[in-house]
Amino acid sequence: MLSRKGLIPEDYLLTRLAEDVQQPKFKTKARKARFVTKNGACNVAHTNIREQGRFLQDVFTTVVDLKWIHTLIIFTMSFLCSWLLFGMVWWLVAFAHGDLDQKGDDFVPCVTDIHSFASAFLFSIEVQVTIGFGGRMITEECLSAIIILIIQNIVGLVINAIMLGCIFMKTAQANRRAETLIFSKHAVISLRNDKLCFMVRIGDLRKSMIISATVRMQVVRRSSTPEGEVVPLDQIDIHMDNPVGTNGIFLTSPLFELSASDLLDEDLEVIVVLEGVVETTGITTQARTSYVAEEILWGQRFVPTVSEEDGMYAVDYSKFGNTIKIPTPSCSAKTLDEVGGIAHFKLKEGLSPRGTVRRRKVQADCASSIHE
Repeated sequence: MLSRKGLIPEDYLLTRLAEDVQQPKFKTKARKARFVTKNGACNVAHTNIREQGRFLQDVFTTVVDLKWIHTLIIFTMSFLCSWLLFGMVWWLVAFAHGDLDQKGDDFVPCVTDIHSFASAFLFSIEVQVTIGFGGRMITEECLSAIIILIIQNIVGLVINAIMLGCIFMKTAQANRRAETLIFSKHAVISLRNDKLCFMVRIGDLRKSMIISATVRMQVVRRSSTPEGEVVPLDQIDIHMDNPVGTNGIFLTSPLFELSASDLLDEDLEVIVVLEGVVETTGITTQARTSYVAEEILWGQRFVPTVSEEDGMYAVDYSKFGNTIKIPTPSCSAKTLDEVGGIAHFKLKEGLSPRGTVRRRKVQADCASSIHE
């Protein structure tokens, strides 16, 4: 499989991210660990598991989840141990029948040309992998040898099915397709259609498409309930669908009340999950990343990357994560709604004097916060 380094320049690689852009520097502060790392891995460690035997109840999944080096070791040892085990069985059959001793020409052994454990081991390999060199073969002299031959063939087929199935599943895992799905290093908050919007950029480096692709977002932060219970990882969904015209209840975004200054002080993490079906294999794949408060740029917008060249659309990944500053109110979306939205904000000088004092004060704060 081609590495991402062969698809985009080295200067634009950072985990599953594609840019090295000059961005504003924020003061570093002590914060909680990420729940999801930038490359999509869940930063969760399972400790003090007392029922380890449960993993052996689903051996196939356990082997698939192992690292490649451990899977290859198990793959090799499973065949080697079965060859050694049945090699010992064939040696015992030959020893019990007297095949190891020199007999006359009229003596019929259970297995021809077995004179030592080494020759019994070689015959075990020939039986299980069906090489069939022709020097050693089973005879009809011993019923036990025929039964052992049948058992070893069945055991060999089971081992082949399990181990080759594990290797295939590891090579065809859906997360391999996710390696060519990239996210912008930073998220941005800016105006779009006169609304403050939280935006990220997602790219697919392959020509094969992701069918029925959906994007889900969650805000993860520490919270407490009215009963005093502390929830260290409270996961709040960000509703991506527009509920207008449906029977769904409209729920505001968990970022609705955050302003630019509040965001810098907030210890939160926004998780972005892209999920869809791989066109070529039909397997569902999922790519993940996360953005902490320091990685969310307020008042910036992604630069365009799509252009029309020679009758087709071209995507310039060298600009994938580039952003530009644009005039954006630094007040929260809630405050912006209270003053009547961005349209009233732009026309603040022509507002009716009948507005309340609070409305005028909020609008003044919002107006003074615009920056470039």
